Amino acid sequence: MSFQTTESTKEEFRKYLEKSGVIDQLTRVLVGLYEEPEKPNNAIDFIKKYLGSPTDIDVEKLKIEYEKLKDENLRLNKQVEDLNKELEALRPSDDQ
Repeated sequence: MSFQTTESTKEEFRKYLEKSGVIDQLTRVLVGLYEEPEKPNNAIDFIKKYLGSPTDIDVEKLKIEYEKLKDENLRLNKQVEDLNKELEALRPSDDQ
């Protein structure tokens, strides 16, 4: 029974990959690599480039930059909120 479950799971995954276009895209990439007259030294970089993924990105640097920008955004939103409160306090009220 475990064998059937494993096989059906594999078949479902294969159908998912086929339906989402992953199999076609991977086939195109591999055919492109096969047809390349001069094989690249790094096949992974070739595949990434073919799929449109940049190869020279420092993910850790981007994560650090993201966290800094997120903190700055929070600080600026708090500043806007404080300035709006201050502005409301300085506005003349309609009661006078």
